[in-house]
Amino acid sequence: MTSPTEQDGAGDPDAFQRLWAPDRLAYVTGDKGEGCAFCRVPSLSDEDGLVLRRGATAYAVLNLYPYNPGHLMLVPYRHVADYAALTTVEVAEIGALAQQALTALRSASGAQGFNVGLNLGSVAGAGIADHLHQHVVPRWGGDTNFMPVVGRTRVLPQLLGQTRAMLAAAWPEPPLVL
Repeated sequence: MTSPTEQDGAGDPDAFQRLWAPDRLAYVTGDKGEGCAFCRVPSLSDEDGLVLRRGATAYAVLNLYPYNPGHLMLVPYRHVADYAALTTVEVAEIGALAQQALTALRSASGAQGFNVGLNLGSVAGAGIADHLHQHVVPRWGGDTNFMPVVGRTRVLPQLLGQTRAMLAAAWPEPPLVL
């Protein structure tokens, strides 16, 4: 007996490989869930929220939709959209987390360079414009190949949970502030 897809030819093999990523459906359809994702993350366990380090006013978290392996974000706990509205303590802690992130990424993955920055406002490319977050994207020579350019696909060598465990283990202890 043949299945309906075999009868209509839809199941016939072709020359294409398939990269299944059903977890990206919410991202593609724009379903972001209820409330602010960055306000929700701190209520989760580090593993479930992909949190790398928690500070007093900000935290480091892996990006669910990374440009490169190890792409992380530094996020204030306070729901604030504009960098100019951050307190000096928040700015200092996000800066310290950025330094720690660079150290951890170099140690754990041998990153050769980084893109570090903020997209403030949706017109500037912020996917979540209402809650400021600073990106840290590790880079390696030749990390942009034909897959994202032609295939519009990013190839990630490990699951996000594995990346989180690797980076959390490599995360340096913050220096003592005197």
